Amino acid sequence: MSESRVRPRPTVAQIFLTYLKIGLVGFGGVNAWARRVLVEERRWVTEQEYAEVLGLGQVLPGPNALNVAIQLGERFRGGWGALAASFGLFGGPLALLVGLAMFHDTYGEVPLVKAVLAGTAAAAAGMILGTAAKITTKLKPALPILAVGIAALVGGSLLRLPLPFIVLGLAPFGILAAWWTRNRA
Repeated sequence: MSESRVRPRPTVAQIFLTYLKIGLVGFGGVNAWARRVLVEERRWVTEQEYAEVLGLGQVLPGPNALNVAIQLGERFRGGWGALAASFGLFGGPLALLVGLAMFHDTYGEVPLVKAVLAGTAAAAAGMILGTAAKITTKLKPALPILAVGIAALVGGSLLRLPLPFIVLGLAPFGILAAWWTRNRA
């Protein structure tokens, strides 16, 4: 029996409620929480499947967390699953965001509020780096695949290249690295 048959197939309501939790708990760091909930807690997808869907979600236009939610919702329950994941992911945070925007309009220039926002931005950056490190260590990518990832990191962070240049420039190398790695296994 394949692993995909062993894993549960969530209902539309379960997809909605799970993504509502992800959206509310992962406010500012949704992909970190989504990975934890979907891979570790619910076991709806494997680490590899999540990494693949996240990779595709990051190169598509729009928010990558939404792209992942739509892909997984559709995979589990078709169009209704995609809608449930989308509304769950953004419904709760949208309500919070409206409240925070009104708060910021009133108190945004207060030094304590500015300090809290700066600290929150640093924490969000740390969550992104932590998620990337966790995925990398769990997947243990082969050296050629890791080299493509490091090249993307250097291109984006040090050279400040636009994402389309990085994706288009490294895609052939990523495909070649994946092909080479699979053929050696």
